[in-house]
Amino acid sequence: MEKYEHKYGAEQIQVLEGLEAVRKRPGMYIGSTSIRGLHHLVYEIVDNGVDEALAGYCTEINIAIEKGNIISVEDNGRGIPVETHPKTGISTAETVYTVLHAGGKFGGDSGYKVSGGLHGVGASVVNALSQWTEVTIQRDGGTYQMRFEKGKTVKKLEKIGEANKTGTKVRFLADDTIFETLDYDFETLETRIREIAFLTKGLKLTIEDQRGEEPRKSEFHFEGGLRSFVEYLNKNKEKINKDPIYIEKNGDVPVEIAIQYTTSYSENICSFVNNINTVEGGTHLEGFKRSLTKVFNDYARGHNILKEKDGNLQGEDIREGITAVISVKVKEPQFEGQTKTKLGNSEVTGVVMSMMNEALGNFLEENPNVAKAVLEKCISASRAREAARKARELVRRKSALETTTLPGKLADCSSKVAEECEVYIVEGDSAGGSAKQGRDRRYQAILPLWGKMLNVEKARADKIYGNDKLNPVIVAVGAGIGADFDITKIRYGKVIIMADADVDGAHIRTLLLTFFFRYMRPLIENGNVFLAQPPLYKLSKKGMEDVYCYTDEDLDKAYKDLEAKGISRDQLGLQRYKGLGEMNPEQLWETTMNPETRILVKVTMEDAIKADEIFNILMGDEVDPRREFIQKNAKYVKNLDV
Repeated sequence: MEKYEHKYGAEQIQVLEGLEAVRKRPGMYIGSTSIRGLHHLVYEIVDNGVDEALAGYCTEINIAIEKGNIISVEDNGRGIPVETHPKTGISTAETVYTVLHAGGKFGGDSGYKVSGGLHGVGASVVNALSQWTEVTIQRDGGTYQMRFEKGKTVKKLEKIGEANKTGTKVRFLADDTIFETLDYDFETLETRIREIAFLTKGLKLTIEDQRGEEPRKSEFHFEGGLRSFVEYLNKNKEKINKDPIYIEKNGDVPVEIAIQYTTSYSENICSFVNNINTVEGGTHLEGFKRSLTKVFNDYARGHNILKEKDGNLQGEDIREGITAVISVKVKEPQFEGQTKTKLGNSEVTGVVMSMMNEALGNFLEENPNVAKAVLEKCISASRAREAARKARELVRRKSALETTTLPGKLADCSSKVAEECEVYIVEGDSAGGSAKQGRDRRYQAILPLWGKMLNVEKARADKIYGNDKLNPVIVAVGAGIGADFDITKIRYGKVIIMADADVDGAHIRTLLLTFFFRYMRPLIENGNVFLAQPPLYKLSKKGMEDVYCYTDEDLDKAYKDLEAKGISRDQLGLQRYKGLGEMNPEQLWETTMNPETRILVKVTMEDAIKADEIFNILMGDEVDPRREFIQKNAKYVKNLDV
């Protein structure tokens, strides 16, 4: 290997002082510098107030997005200590905001029994990544204030007045040289603040957006805790047990669980540790699932609902239609990976199981009508699972007997390297024909679909296998569905939905996305699902290269740009594309399929709870929530064909 000739001595070893390391590598501390990382700054400061609430000292947190995208977070906790810190020689408050890993969350004699956030680095990281930060503290009868710029102290802590209450107020402006945008999304912040209120029983949180002409404000305060959370998640579903099953136990590892069954076919279980959403689950979720399966089987056997000849109900049978929230508080949580999405403390499994076995068992004995109704659904799910297994095996046997296992309408690509291959799921035969002719056969496959497909939100898995609209998608992707889905077996790195830019096309996209979300969720989580963006308009003139516009804004800009070149609107021909089939193969390639010029939208799942709610509203049985959603969002619709 060729040597890289350069000096390598003491002067080449870089020492980053203070918070320079955070500014140098922000992604290491907040995940990214996108809008997701921007929102993370808010959560870190809010989490400090929540820690005060968990410790029993804070009852209210107020968050505001001020004009200019300045964030203000104020709590009525004890206030950050203001005395000189014995190790740093500066005020404790300044230490918290300028020294990494300084906070009240470390060691056995820390200021908090349990805590969330980034375990002590939150305040200093927010400070480091802000143009300026201003902290006002009310404590010990006085009001104190300090100010920072890009992590450096520009105004040391000083007393500015008296105070007859306690608390901390933090105002900051994120650094626009670090973040891609400073434009906070109110709905995203609102969703997280609501979630915190559910998880912190009795804590009142308000969030206000002061940027518009009319301020928007939401207030959250739930004395019901997780009961209220489950009722919120199920507000658009038909319930089997009207009142959620509620289990709470304090101890070394406090556990709170709420369970409610609905008539839907999907499970929705959310788990949290110290208010952190553990989207990958962990030992607390494992304990919950094990106990749930054991308790229901024991009850069914003990009451002759399951006979000796019957096999046990599987966990997936018992979880069909369940909505549950599990929240545990762990003093020294061990998370797997940097993202804190999976709990690793082995002792938590036993704690949750022991508590669940007793409390859920007692509930079923005391509420036989609820127990019977839930078990009837579980047994029905078991029969459907067996039917799905037989259907799945039939599909496999049928495929094995055929000369090719791939759908007949699939025009496959020549490459077999999944990472470089992509499949376009195209609405309609005519568009499929154009796409087949216009594609790059080396790595682009085309799968035409026709007609409306099954709404999986209203169907069990046994109805999906063999469905003439969905089965070609399942076979083409090649990784199975549901519990059998294996992301390592996907045949294409990109699964691209290409539908018309009209109401029917939007419906087909929604049906396919519902299917992927419910039965191939790892495909979305892994970033393999995309939406193609065909153009809406074409501007043409003899002797001029065609101009394609993808939005109304694009069209207005194109008109202005062409007018600047001396070409008036009267001279231009305008074509509004009603469907993909109107484009010839060359046009489809140039506008929608060529990697050099196309626009693809990656489908992401930032918030599974919100996604579950939206899919249930749009595709579920209840009509009223769907009507309300349409009425609320109709004003935001663009390009609606009438």
